[in-house]
Amino acid sequence: MRIVTTLLLAAMALLAACNTIAGAGEDISKGGQAIHRGAEEAK
Repeated sequence: MRIVTTLLLAAMALLAACNTIAGAGEDISKGGQAIHRGAEEAK
């Protein structure tokens, strides 16, 4: 029973990490887009 519990907890941690990394990637992408727009407006 401990093995099953450990595996479930590990799976949940991995899924949470994937969501966090995906969210960070989206935030970085939005930041890059904002910088690009600012550079285009400054031309």
